[in-house]
Amino acid sequence: MANDLIVPDILLYLLDMVGVIACAIAGTLLAQHKGLDISGCILVSMVNAIGGGTLRDMALDRHPLFWMTDINYLIVITVTSLILQMFFHLYHKIDNALKLFDAIGLAAFSVIGFQVAMAQDMSPVIAIMMGVWTAVIGGLLRDIICNEIPLVLQREIYITASIAGSVTYLFLQYLGFPAGINESIMLLVIFAVRMLALRFDWHLPSIRLVD
Repeated sequence: MANDLIVPDILLYLLDMVGVIACAIAGTLLAQHKGLDISGCILVSMVNAIGGGTLRDMALDRHPLFWMTDINYLIVITVTSLILQMFFHLYHKIDNALKLFDAIGLAAFSVIGFQVAMAQDMSPVIAIMMGVWTAVIGGLLRDIICNEIPLVLQREIYITASIAGSVTYLFLQYLGFPAGINESIMLLVIFAVRMLALRFDWHLPSIRLVD
């Protein structure tokens, strides 16, 4: 029984680190592209990687904050940013690389935020919201710092992808599928929806009243 409880925690932790690395890469890529210095790139990567999770934990009254009790988050972000800064010249297609790692971070953090809320017995609506917050707030702050119009505000299939993944999880849970399978499928759905939206240029419509 003990092993059954430990394994999911380990998998979620590894998934969290995947999201942290992906978002640290995305943050550093944009910061380098904007000409920020070493410390500026690290700062942007940290905001991108832990900003959403920080707001989530504050909203759910989870203290101390996750990155204050586990220094590995800050170490992984810093090392990832420094390595990428040294090899930045290898990333010739900044937009494609940024969007790829953004999609990975979106999927990973949506699952983490959703699961954290569900573990605290929050309603499905709040769990979905926490998944969205964890996934998008960091990127929103990153873009604002770098003087970019945030991706999530550009009619992008971004928040919608996170919601689609969460709804898929809840549906599979209703059908009786185990949590591990639900998480994996949720992750794939979010990543696939985001990448398909980029590939086929899907956008949400804007609502305009007729004059």
